[in-house]
Amino acid sequence: MRKMIRIAPTSLSALEILESDTGKSFQELMDEAVADLLKKYGRPATMREAFEQSAARSRRPK
Repeated sequence: MRKMIRIAPTSLSALEILESDTGKSFQELMDEAVADLLKKYGRPATMREAFEQSAARSRRPK
């Protein structure tokens, strides 16, 4: 899926420097940022994490 996002010019410049410093692509940096954001809010970032989270909920006594 593709989504268009707007990034502030100063943030984009910082990301371009980070790309150069780390050797990672813009997409890799965005994937890492999204995974960190999801983790911060306790959301699964992968299907495996979603299944594990779901299984853990179903094992809890009601």
